[in-house]
Amino acid sequence: MKTPHFRFEKALAARGVWPVAGIDEAGRGPLAGPVSAAAVILDPRKLPKGLDDSKRLSPGQREDAFAAIMKGALAVGIGLASPAEIDRINIRQATFLAMRRALAALSLQPMHALIDGNAMPADLCCPAETIVKGDAISLSIAAASIVAKVTRDRLMEKLHHSFPQYGFAEHAGYPTPAHRAALAQHGPCIFHRRSFGPVRQYFEAHPDVDMA
Repeated sequence: MKTPHFRFEKALAARGVWPVAGIDEAGRGPLAGPVSAAAVILDPRKLPKGLDDSKRLSPGQREDAFAAIMKGALAVGIGLASPAEIDRINIRQATFLAMRRALAALSLQPMHALIDGNAMPADLCCPAETIVKGDAISLSIAAASIVAKVTRDRLMEKLHHSFPQYGFAEHAGYPTPAHRAALAQHGPCIFHRRSFGPVRQYFEAHPDVDMA
């Protein structure tokens, strides 16, 4: 299996385009919690080992990679969009909002950004390009995918302590059978996304119920 490389970033730097940030998101599909995004500018002189698409890594490997990125990267920015923002502007636009926030949170102003996927957010603070399956190709995007995933998973673990009945620590808000069963039994909480099918359907069936 091929692993991410740094050739995109090196090619840009050779043309005088540097710093270069990788951007990725986590949490588009869950029924609860924010969508998170990260922007990472790696240090070309000390690239962390073990970076890959976050989906290919075990939780322990992600935690180790996260620590290496946070220690060695030139800059890391994290952005979130809340469930309320997701409901108001839809998940696609909320994801773009989280990406803009992550890019703006960097302590270094990037000259260019590499974004996972095929959709370009509007109003970025620098020129950018999209790379389909970029988290499996570009080291910077892979690093961003890890930071976004670990950040969101940690947030969902914290939410679990306040709302243990949903099992957020186990499924991070994704629509697993256990989560759907808990949603049917307990109803949604304030961190559920009202615009997402199973949550919306609950409110349609219980019009007098409000979030706890």
